[in-house]
Amino acid sequence: MASRFVVPALDRALLAVVWSLFLALNSPAARAHDPAAEIAGAAGRFIASLDDQQRTAALFEFNSDKRDSWHFVPDKFIKPDGKRYGLTIGQMTPQQRLLAHALLSSGLSHKGYQQSVTIMTLEAILHDLEDKNPIRDPELYYVSIFGKPSVDKTWAWRFEGHHVSINFTLAGGKLFSVTPSFFGTNPAEVKAGPFKGLEVLAVEQNLARKLVKSLDDEQVKLAIIAEKAPRDIITSQDRRVNKGAFLPQRGVPFDQLDPKQQARLLALVNEYAAKYRPPILEQINRRTPIADGRDMVFAWAGGLEPGQGHYYRVQTPTFLFEYDNTQNGANHIHAVWRQFDGDFGEDLLRRHYETAPRHHGH
Repeated sequence: MASRFVVPALDRALLAVVWSLFLALNSPAARAHDPAAEIAGAAGRFIASLDDQQRTAALFEFNSDKRDSWHFVPDKFIKPDGKRYGLTIGQMTPQQRLLAHALLSSGLSHKGYQQSVTIMTLEAILHDLEDKNPIRDPELYYVSIFGKPSVDKTWAWRFEGHHVSINFTLAGGKLFSVTPSFFGTNPAEVKAGPFKGLEVLAVEQNLARKLVKSLDDEQVKLAIIAEKAPRDIITSQDRRVNKGAFLPQRGVPFDQLDPKQQARLLALVNEYAAKYRPPILEQINRRTPIADGRDMVFAWAGGLEPGQGHYYRVQTPTFLFEYDNTQNGANHIHAVWRQFDGDFGEDLLRRHYETAPRHHGH
């Protein structure tokens, strides 16, 4: 199909510059630090604080099949045994809790860290809303470390609980993978009490709605793929994305959006990526552009107004950004960043092993 909006090469270049400027907008002091070394240091300090029993719970071999066993639901709903792996915040001493948060913050941007810990506090709100439901617990977040933290060995770590799953893989101790990256909120907007009005993922919801409501009739025919939203993100908690479920691409292509709509779409993707430290994103973007508009599509399903169940996704040949808000009266958000062939660093590790077979020591 011919493009309705043919974006000149100069405009494409400007859009790429906008994205690059975001990645570069960090202080000279931040650029002076090596995030891989800082993350390895934070993990090492956390490990040093553990006793033998805690080490058994928190530490795994890099090639453990638990490394890609990830979940975003409460523990009791995990099949088949209702169990996560790792050491919970509740099992840690006050010192260890601080060190666990130091590890979490070492990989995230200020915004990403703030969002993740605020999502954790929503568990206390749910606990009260659901008559002291014991599965709602801000201390049921787990730290798992796979392999030995190092600046030259391959290792990984995860921080995970209900509605938060942060998965870092470091190939050769230096090359980053951060998918799957899951952030969710229930309630999406707190309706009553001292936190009334709190919305952790408001931009992910509102910016996408503004974009879809700005589309003209011809664009809408392409963008809206179903009148009813699916009950959840299509990728669910799968260890690998079923790429066939998203092919052929459906949605409105980037080059059939006007410049203002294109800017909104790039800003939407930015909300998912900007949860991580800029130097980490710079490295990922150099290997595989996160959002430069090429072969990008935006798709929507469901209602267009607040309170109506809705779903959207942004898809590139490499990455998938997926969002769903249908539960609890459309006040319950699931939002995830996946990589079709590279979750848990799969593609990165394959290339690393091929080029440096003697340096991947797990």
